[in-house]
Amino acid sequence: MTLLAAAAGAQTVRPPANRAATHPSTATKAAATTTAQPRTNDAQLEADIRARLARSKKISLDHLQVHVQGGVATLEGRTGVVQHKGAATRMAKAAGALAVNNRIQISEDAKAKAASNLETGRRRAQIKRGDARSDARTTAAQPH
Repeated sequence: MTLLAAAAGAQTVRPPANRAATHPSTATKAAATTTAQPRTNDAQLEADIRARLARSKKISLDHLQVHVQGGVATLEGRTGVVQHKGAATRMAKAAGALAVNNRIQISEDAKAKAASNLETGRRRAQIKRGDARSDARTTAAQPH
């Protein structure tokens, strides 16, 4: 009889102390929490963002300032090209910034140029090479 009681006691399974090991969604949340922290310290992240901006031949001419605190990058400066603002944000995120505060100011000349391009219908990025264009100049020149 004592042998059966000892065998029954030996088969008792204790629940693990860490709930994350038994419940997959909790383990996934715990892993996501640890990966959301910055992989590098702020000084390394700031140096990486500056290096990426410097490697860009056109954006490096804008002389942008970069500051990182708590994994959040702040970009400041002025640019004469509208697209440089978005490109700088993408570079900072690619370097590992958790978030980007983009305070880059676009010059009035660049804003006016972008507005005139929209008014005249100049949208090169949306037209693929080889596609037929819808304006009268190209349709008249094409043979039927």
